[in-house]
Amino acid sequence: MAQLPLLWLEADEPFPPVDSAWDDESDAPGLLAAGGSLEMHRLREAYVRGIFPWYSQGQPILWWCPDPRMVLPIANFRLHRSFKKTLHRFAQDPACEIRVDTAFDTVIRQCAQAPRGGQSGTWILPPMVKAYCRLHALGLAHSVETWVDGELVAGLYCVAIGQAVFGESMFSKRSDGSKIALAALVALCKRHGVAQIDCQQNTRHLSSLGAAPQPRATFVAAVAQAAQAPGMDWHFSPDFWKQLL
Repeated sequence: MAQLPLLWLEADEPFPPVDSAWDDESDAPGLLAAGGSLEMHRLREAYVRGIFPWYSQGQPILWWCPDPRMVLPIANFRLHRSFKKTLHRFAQDPACEIRVDTAFDTVIRQCAQAPRGGQSGTWILPPMVKAYCRLHALGLAHSVETWVDGELVAGLYCVAIGQAVFGESMFSKRSDGSKIALAALVALCKRHGVAQIDCQQNTRHLSSLGAAPQPRATFVAAVAQAAQAPGMDWHFSPDFWKQLL
């Protein structure tokens, strides 16, 4: 079956229907469109529709909506025995803490130093950093940070619209540091009744933590509904560990 040409978006041209994304027989399954901009209203429109930007140096902005979509249902988050012990020690150590939104700029720049999905270079280019820092300023992007002895050792950042939460990237300078940040995000979501976290990409690591593929239609419908709900209070208390431990 011949693949349809990729749609080029001009200025505020609407995104095409997500079911028009390239299929698994293409070289880029899930690719929906190219072009457009990273303006705040465009990013918000994209995420509410289950679309995200992902591109490399030298490429135009590329918009994706793969089928199926990798999603972590909060109720399915797996705490393996060894990591549960690590998390318990972290939660009990007064030198260790989770902070939220205290170092967003640093977190995203640290994430930008790590390649994604086997790529040789980063996908978090300077325009992406600038755009997501602006989303953060608007309260639509957040960082969950792992601190030890007053030092930022790991973290992740995500987009959140209502109760629709989209994981973007993470970094770690210490073993299990980013996994601790993810566990904190899961505990925060559980506390506020958030059903799932979008993981975008299917990886063995995410699968081991309980993430699983979800049909695109199911995912898009869930996002549309969750985006209408009141947003979370992006504050982490040590008491939230009780949601997991």
